[in-house]
Amino acid sequence: MNYITTTDLRTKSVELVNSLRKGEPVTLIHRSKIVGVIKPVKEEPQPLTGLDAKKLQQLATKLNLHKFSYKEREKRYRKHLMEKYGQDLS
Repeated sequence: MNYITTTDLRTKSVELVNSLRKGEPVTLIHRSKIVGVIKPVKEEPQPLTGLDAKKLQQLATKLNLHKFSYKEREKRYRKHLMEKYGQDLS
């Protein structure tokens, strides 16, 4: 597939995606005029690999975050719900 019209975008989207996955650029045509070219992305986003636990621990100590108990978390969460939704009806 080397070209696709704007009306075919709805019906031939599967073919468009397949040709982009193959690495082929696709020409976009609107009213018998070339409007643009749809190109595939050259590089895919890299997943988080090689996450080092020691670096993560160093980052956490650098941030110096407050540690809350489960009781304190529950209390803050309930307060947030009350502010957001108000008192329940039951």
